[in-house]
Amino acid sequence: MTSDHTSAGEGIIEPASRERRGDWIAVAEDDVPFERIEAFFAGPAYEPHRHDTYAIGQTLSGVQSFSYRGADRFSLPGRTMVLHPDELHDGHAGSDDGFRYRMIYIEPAAIQSVLGGRPLPFISGGISPDPRLFAAVGALLPATDARIEALEFEDGLFELAHALEAAAGGTSPSRRALDYRAAERARLYLHDLPEGTVTLETLETISGRDRWGLSRDFRRLFGTSPYRYLVQRRLEAVKTDLRRGVSPAEAALDAGFADQAHMNRHFKKAFGLSPGRWLRIACKPIPR
Repeated sequence: MTSDHTSAGEGIIEPASRERRGDWIAVAEDDVPFERIEAFFAGPAYEPHRHDTYAIGQTLSGVQSFSYRGADRFSLPGRTMVLHPDELHDGHAGSDDGFRYRMIYIEPAAIQSVLGGRPLPFISGGISPDPRLFAAVGALLPATDARIEALEFEDGLFELAHALEAAAGGTSPSRRALDYRAAERARLYLHDLPEGTVTLETLETISGRDRWGLSRDFRRLFGTSPYRYLVQRRLEAVKTDLRRGVSPAEAALDAGFADQAHMNRHFKKAFGLSPGRWLRIACKPIPR
């Protein structure tokens, strides 16, 4: 990435003293629609936040520490991190040497495209020693300068979905039948970033499912609420614009936020970084 992205963050840049000079994030430029990163942090990394995706990764060096589901977790090389959608977590170095890691953010809808409507796999504690899962994730996490082809990713996604289910110990039968097709119709509508106000009544009409049943099934199938799914799609649009040099205010309005302040609040809640800090450290060259 080039330094001209930094200008897009004017007005939202935090003091440099808030971060270590060696911190960096590299974003892969693949032919697949999921964000894949490699990063290094020497101290504090992310404030508490939630994704609406799975955050799946592997620590390359050091001790990667994070708070997750009421306990402190410590990821070391050789294990796999699987943070479930909508679970609050943070991130920081667990040793003086800092930590380096790779992560891919997989939408639950992609996992559902393989599992076909079964409840999402859940990895207790957020860290797994399962060797099949480690291999499946590793195949999707080459260095960020190595591109993943679309078919290669689709093959890897199939292995990942089944490895997640196996590592989670299978799934117990749902007490109520889940209407996957109705929830998927609502998800696709939200994914296209509809203009104007979106309500559960709107989604009820789109999906053909009663609003409360739809809301419940959406959470079970995709790991988050319909509203949070829409907000995350808006934030992904903002990130794309910011990388292109669009101003934060314009990016916020283009994505459907009320204003820049509205976008900033959601950005930090979703990624644990302000837009300014994210832009600044994502523009740094990768040490080799």
